[in-house]
Amino acid sequence: MLANSKNKTSFRVSIHALIWLVLLLFPYFLSSNDTIDLVRQIKFTWIPMCFYAVLFYLNYLVLIDKVLFKQKYFHFISVNLILILIFTWIHVELKDLLNLMYDMKNVVGPKFTPQPTSLFVYKDIISMLIPIIISFAVKTTEKWAKAESEKKENEKEVLKSELQHLKYQLQPHFFFNSLNTIYALIERSPVLAQETVHDLSKLMRYLLYDTEVGKAKLRDEIEFMKQYINLMKLRTSDKTIVQANFPVVSEQYFITPLLFISLIENAFKHGVSSTQNSEILFNLLVEGKKISFFAENKNFPKNDNDKSGSGIGMNNLKKQLDISYPGKHTFKTTVENGLFKVMLEVYTD
Repeated sequence: MLANSKNKTSFRVSIHALIWLVLLLFPYFLSSNDTIDLVRQIKFTWIPMCFYAVLFYLNYLVLIDKVLFKQKYFHFISVNLILILIFTWIHVELKDLLNLMYDMKNVVGPKFTPQPTSLFVYKDIISMLIPIIISFAVKTTEKWAKAESEKKENEKEVLKSELQHLKYQLQPHFFFNSLNTIYALIERSPVLAQETVHDLSKLMRYLLYDTEVGKAKLRDEIEFMKQYINLMKLRTSDKTIVQANFPVVSEQYFITPLLFISLIENAFKHGVSSTQNSEILFNLLVEGKKISFFAENKNFPKNDNDKSGSGIGMNNLKKQLDISYPGKHTFKTTVENGLFKVMLEVYTD
């Protein structure tokens, strides 16, 4: 980060030096004559540019931050006015001195035609306001850009904190459901229960460690979903058919961890009946930057006395989408012919 800051500073200094160099040489670019009047360039270009540079950087580096932005308006105006008057006086004196030196050097030949001093004084005063105005505009723009950058960084930290909070809410919810599955297996099939505990440990390892980063590999997330679906299938009977069609994807795809797990939980919760045949279908498609997840199951709504779920998962999903993919997602649920259908699309960067 320190190297990056030094590079930015060096770039800024280089840009400023280039701009002043161009301004100093600008009259030469415009001149159509083969010979350049050196005295005239010194009087009307180089000397004023030195004053402009002093006014610009004195305001840019000191006065605007330490005086103007602290609302010391009188001091700011007074200091600049005094500087302008001093520089104007110096400029007039230097021009007179250069005129005198030129006339002495060219005793025979054309002499400078005197010009009204007051005209040049007014011109100098007005022209010296320009670098002050420019420095104020540049400093204000930089301050606004910095404020916007800090605002975005703060928003990122808040979003990161909220996502972490949602994740910590999901972990106990997921663990609770998994323990229920294992509890049901202990009496029926102790060996399978042991294997399931081992599988659960791998799933929890993924939850605790591999999802710590902001994005997870889609390939890892698919593997997690497959293992989780196998875990949930242990709670169902032969009357339930579960199909999961997940593609093989490359490692270039990343996604917010645990984004689809609430939809899988919801399908098992509302799509399984102990007395009727049930079918659950999951599909995941990857098309360019769009990742689409589809879930379809028979709709067996829970009655009011069923407390098997609190709705944490679906609520977290909606918050997660708003945080991770603002304006870059589509989430729809429909009920058609007794089938509950979910479509979730997200667009990755």
